[in-house]
Amino acid sequence: MNHRPFCAVTATVFTLVTLLHLSRLVNGWPVTIDGVSIPMFISWFGAIGPGCLAVWGFRLAAGAR
Repeated sequence: MNHRPFCAVTATVFTLVTLLHLSRLVNGWPVTIDGVSIPMFISWFGAIGPGCLAVWGFRLAAGAR
């Protein structure tokens, strides 16, 4: 079974999540959920974590081990 397409699609989704968090950090977009303001430092975790997963996914999709 070939998992490369799955890894590529998943890595692309994680890349989009990473880019959205980086956009929030650069542009200073506020986020409020149910009246609670989400601090900006949360987006650092939202960029680094999925960013690492995206790199890992692309490497797996390319056949690297």
